[in-house]
Amino acid sequence: MKQRWPAPERNKGPILEVLERVLPATCTVLEVAAGTGQHALHFANAQAGWTWLASDPNPEHVASIGAYGTESGLENLRPPVSLDVLEQRWSVAPQDAVFCANMIHIAPWECGRALITRAPHVLRPGGLFILYGPFQIDGKHTSESNDAFDQSLRSRDPSWGVRDLGVVDALARSVGLSWVERVAMPANNQMVIWRQGHGLERGSR
Repeated sequence: MKQRWPAPERNKGPILEVLERVLPATCTVLEVAAGTGQHALHFANAQAGWTWLASDPNPEHVASIGAYGTESGLENLRPPVSLDVLEQRWSVAPQDAVFCANMIHIAPWECGRALITRAPHVLRPGGLFILYGPFQIDGKHTSESNDAFDQSLRSRDPSWGVRDLGVVDALARSVGLSWVERVAMPANNQMVIWRQGHGLERGSR
């Protein structure tokens, strides 16, 4: 029932380093499109003060997340929930942060738009919205490998593709999210962080 993907094993460490810096020691986090649950297990195990709620629309993924949680016995890793970002109302309690890794480029932009515009409705004031994955910066890919990856995605599904961070940021700001920072990550990925309601002045993307 448990699934294991190579990518979460590679990136969970670097992602955790950033999360430990930007998240408070005690908080609640909703992970959207959590996939297998490897991230959820790693993060909840690393920080006992984080209450981690993983969600995914795929029943097999939800089952995998649940299996990791049951095996771990971690009280701060909550039972997973089924959540489709396209739902008008997400049936989750207010959270201190919403985290999503590697979704908006492997989904139609309709899903990415829904994630960005609906996440603020489940964030407490001052809560963080955090995305991880590849982005174009000012309309350009950050590496040749990302360019090739983008072409591969679009060949599989024309509605997929590496998104431009300027477009993502403009949409986020339009729904009341304020830019905090962008962190360059291994393998030409980025972590991008916004704050609900207020935040630092928007820096360089």
